[in-house]
Amino acid sequence: MSLEAVRSEVRQQLRTGGLRATAPRIAVLVALHEFRAPMTHEQVMEVLPTGLHDRASVWRILSDLSDGGLLRRMDLGDRVWRYELRDRFRPVDDNHAHFLCEACAGVTCLPPLELRAVTGTLPPFLHSAEVRLKVTGRCAGCQV
Repeated sequence: MSLEAVRSEVRQQLRTGGLRATAPRIAVLVALHEFRAPMTHEQVMEVLPTGLHDRASVWRILSDLSDGGLLRRMDLGDRVWRYELRDRFRPVDDNHAHFLCEACAGVTCLPPLELRAVTGTLPPFLHSAEVRLKVTGRCAGCQV
């Protein structure tokens, strides 16, 4: 998909979400689209053009986009907010699992997993519970 097609898509997402399609918001959404994994504020800042976006503005943009439903904000237990893009090219299930590398702090989305009891049955209250599964370890790059 071309960069212009991505920009057009995120402009439409912003409008559909009731948000103005400003250049900084578009830049943040394009960065998240290109990265294809949950990103921290720091990671977003690293890929945006230097000097065009200040840290506080990017925090506000990430917050506004999360509140508007365009991003999923998550804490994987390491006290770091990560933001994951919701778009028509990558529908995000709110309950999908993530792998967090304990060495480099990289995050990878995992395919749909099933939660079931090895023996017995799950308690009835878990059938409607929100389950957030995080798998930790060392990624392939850090195992060397």
